[in-house]
Amino acid sequence: MKTFINTLERRVADTDSLLCIGLDPHLTDLQHPTAESALDFCLRIVEETADYALAFKPNAAFFELFGAEGWVALKKLISAVNNLSVPLILDAKRGDIASTAEAYAKSAFEHLGADAITLNPYLGRDSVEPFIANPAKGAFLLCKTSNSGSDDLQNLMVTQTSEGSKTSEVSAPLYVHVAKLAQSWNTNNNIGLVVGATQPEALAKVRAAAPDLWFLSPGVGAQGADMATALKAGLREDGMGMLISVSRSIARAESPRRAAEELRDEILEIRPSSH
Repeated sequence: MKTFINTLERRVADTDSLLCIGLDPHLTDLQHPTAESALDFCLRIVEETADYALAFKPNAAFFELFGAEGWVALKKLISAVNNLSVPLILDAKRGDIASTAEAYAKSAFEHLGADAITLNPYLGRDSVEPFIANPAKGAFLLCKTSNSGSDDLQNLMVTQTSEGSKTSEVSAPLYVHVAKLAQSWNTNNNIGLVVGATQPEALAKVRAAAPDLWFLSPGVGAQGADMATALKAGLREDGMGMLISVSRSIARAESPRRAAEELRDEILEIRPSSH
């Protein structure tokens, strides 16, 4: 059975990279405030960095702001990446009731052609299931995000009672509970978690709760996360299991290709399997 995670891990073997390159065409970075300019901006990054990318991650919001033209540009971008056989994660953070989720899944996977998508799991398992029904398509569930307000909800303590020969209560942050749920839902080998590289302690806790899952980890570069600390906290024992997501540090570099190569090489120096 071909699964999204199989595809991802084959790409690791081909590129020796854990680098996920974000495609975020901020208006301030564009020659013109148009969908066409946003597409050109992203295609240039794809062309320069594809050799070093484990995956690309376009953010839907930066295309949706242009209306229908932006949607067409996003589809063209995804098609270009598909032609390179590089996995593509649509950063859309969907999350809705099951019938609506089915429509979102159809849009992302069948219309746009994305390989995976980011999801908000707050509505529970039935809101996630339409996105993971096809093993070849993947979903990354928001778990412990890198934004400053993430503690407002994600750090709330959840107490669970275990029944058995001896009843006991165990408390853990909500994000750890999400990680455990994701681990149990991963029957098609196509679920991952979004865990910010800016919080190594949380990375380590999530890795303990979900030892098998892949993490999509933003925060290295513009947000100031330390690469070595993040990788040591979040990598699996096999030296895989993390997509280090970087966007602005590559897009705004004088040479995006050189910036991507340097980040890939930095990851290689730290990964246990590279020694």
